[in-house]
Amino acid sequence: MGGGLIAVLVIAFVVLILIARTAVVVPQQSAFVVERLGRFHGVLNAGFYLLFPFMDTIRYKHSLKEVALEIAEQVCITKDNVQVGVDGVLYYKILDPERASYGISNLLFAITQLSQTTLRSEIGKIELDRTFEERSHINMQVVTELDKASESWGVKVFRYEIKNIQPPQDILAAMEKQMRAEREKRALILQSEGTRDAAINNAEGAKQQVIKQSEANKQQRINEAQGQAEAILLVAKATAEGIRNVAESIKSSGGFEAVQLRVAEQYITQFGNIAKTGNTLIIPTNLADVGAIIATAMSTIQKAKV
Repeated sequence: MGGGLIAVLVIAFVVLILIARTAVVVPQQSAFVVERLGRFHGVLNAGFYLLFPFMDTIRYKHSLKEVALEIAEQVCITKDNVQVGVDGVLYYKILDPERASYGISNLLFAITQLSQTTLRSEIGKIELDRTFEERSHINMQVVTELDKASESWGVKVFRYEIKNIQPPQDILAAMEKQMRAEREKRALILQSEGTRDAAINNAEGAKQQVIKQSEANKQQRINEAQGQAEAILLVAKATAEGIRNVAESIKSSGGFEAVQLRVAEQYITQFGNIAKTGNTLIIPTNLADVGAIIATAMSTIQKAKV
């Protein structure tokens, strides 16, 4: 009885060991490749599985997450024969665990070497000055070439990013001098353009000032001429109006006699002024005959009325 119990315990222990060795839990975003008797049997995705003892073996374990693979720095030669150190980061993902297991013997080594050789080839097509501005193009070309080769490996390459481009120190010093010279050149050009623009603006301002001044003088003369014309017109109108009023007054009762009196007063006043201002005085023979003078003036007025 005791021996049978021991046998049962031994068998139970062996069964537990077999279950522990054959029970498999596959994590999320992982894939296990199973071989049965040395041949590919299947791919286990996330979940719990029991394998056949002594027949099934988990040969490869793959992560289905996107992987960032750092590409070590390497020396590349540009089109103008300048050595530069370039490193980068490659992003890829396993899409087919079976081909990733049996399509290539060392997936990481193959991807790393292929990315480095492709990068050297692309850097060799361009000159040093363009390597910094052509990063996007270089990255895209590396991804294209890697994607073509890695398709048979069950891998999808998403992108490649250049981290650093490190030229030699003497080249860096020469590039710095060149950039400094370019900046100084641009500064001189900008300064000369500023001086030229300032001179043009000053000349244009002086021109506009002269034009405005001449237009102001022209307008002033026009205004003065118009003012003089209007003044002359007003004087003429006032004179005509005065003459009309005088003529109307003469026609009225007592107007003719008033004119006679006014003519006599003007004659005497003007003759007296002549006597005051002049040293020599010519006296008419009929000076005392004021009536004759008035008669002559009134005769002229009468002729004008007719």
